[in-house]
Amino acid sequence: MPQRSYDVIVVGGGHNGLTAAAYLARAGRTVLLLERQDHLGGATVSAQAFAGTGARLSRYSYLVSLLPRQITRDLGLAITLRRRRYSSYTPVPGGDRGLLIDNQDAGATAASFAAIGAAADVEGWHDFYSRTGRLARTLWPTVTEPLRRAAQVEELIGDRSLVDDFLRRPLGEVIEASVADDLTRGVMLTDGLISTFAQARQADLQQNICFLYHVIGGGTGDWDVPVGGMGAVSGALERSAREAGAELVTGATVTALDDGSVTWRTGDDELTADATQVLWAAAPAVLDRLMGSMPSPAEGAQVKVNLLLSRLPRLREQSVAPEAAFGGTFHINETYSGLETAYQQAISGAAPTPMPAEIYCHSLTDPTILSPELQASDAQTLTVFSLQTPDRLLDGTDAERANLQRSVLDSLSSVLAEPIEDVVLRDAGGNLCIETKTTRDLEATLAMPGGNIFHGPLSWPWADDDEPLETAAQRWGVATAYDRILLAGAGSRRGGGVSGLGGYHAAQAALESLGD
Repeated sequence: MPQRSYDVIVVGGGHNGLTAAAYLARAGRTVLLLERQDHLGGATVSAQAFAGTGARLSRYSYLVSLLPRQITRDLGLAITLRRRRYSSYTPVPGGDRGLLIDNQDAGATAASFAAIGAAADVEGWHDFYSRTGRLARTLWPTVTEPLRRAAQVEELIGDRSLVDDFLRRPLGEVIEASVADDLTRGVMLTDGLISTFAQARQADLQQNICFLYHVIGGGTGDWDVPVGGMGAVSGALERSAREAGAELVTGATVTALDDGSVTWRTGDDELTADATQVLWAAAPAVLDRLMGSMPSPAEGAQVKVNLLLSRLPRLREQSVAPEAAFGGTFHINETYSGLETAYQQAISGAAPTPMPAEIYCHSLTDPTILSPELQASDAQTLTVFSLQTPDRLLDGTDAERANLQRSVLDSLSSVLAEPIEDVVLRDAGGNLCIETKTTRDLEATLAMPGGNIFHGPLSWPWADDDEPLETAAQRWGVATAYDRILLAGAGSRRGGGVSGLGGYHAAQAALESLGD
């Protein structure tokens, strides 16, 4: 049987790999996509996590901010994103008040600041986010272009104070200069710590880079709810790729790469195909191991707990409706000092106590993920995402997962008026509807080294002034150390988050190299 040949072989069937396959097939290229799992979507999937309940949860990733409208238009994606009215609610640890940020009522937000004793922070809060809004409107249009250099980006921003405060000074210094209250500062810092183990004043500015990606999406920094769950996003991308003629193969584990020749195993069979260009839409460290090189270090810093509830839990603050508190991001034990203490505890080898975490309730904004029976009841979903819990704390055992789950649930219960377990439903087998995914689970299931959801440390979304930008791969931020292989996943220069940008950039570089 003659060996098959393609213009492009994409390795990895997550949302980035599907994005690349759709673009390339639509451009008339022959495309083969290989996915190790028995289904497509990677971390961008919906699943019946709790048997017999009729709820389909976004098992891993859960909100959308960084997916450009250009990609949805280009690929004809039928995706509906819904904006949330409330930005966040943050209970004061040990108290019966909390800070509620209402995007539609500035007066109510100011009153909430006053209620927690932080009235003096209102002006600084709004000024801080007005400035990040200016950054977002300036930088967001550049993410679908070839990389600009740092000096060009600074010129584009055109404001030395913005450049100095957000691109050069540690984020903690800017937060401390903007507001005074410990809880207010903590809410602002959290966007710099999502799966990023860092301190507020860390010199390498990893917290600044993470923060930037979390505030520029769509030019607004809003994080929206995908109707139907994250599986609706990957499903739309899969349909676009298939309709364009891409060949999508699941259950295919790549075992060798050699100068454009790709070998994979499916069942008991081993197959090989040639390609002019290979797009690697998996973690760069996995590519390095396959090629016999030392992989770059990668470490995630989160525990994710999915829950299905009979109703929303009662709050200590009776004047705030649970639907408002859980309608945005619900911050748990995320004061500024608490986040710094949690970092120090983790450095010493202990899981943070109390565990800093944040909650997202998909079903309040999009009840379609629940069966009609659940929708007719008061049932809701909750996703809890911890901070400052690096992979180094784990030993990979079920006991360790149970300990971390207990820490997350205890932390949540500590800011509620009742234990969270009192409102957790049971599945068809009588088990509590609680699912915990650690960094080790992500590595085992999704091949994310260290459980890092970004596939490695994030980079600024531009090139250094002296960085070579001679090839298409370099200009689009998708170059590897290997000939004919481009990065097409979260580990590319601007690929983190549910954005499709890793696949988009790799597709543009491939088309340029192939002569289109």
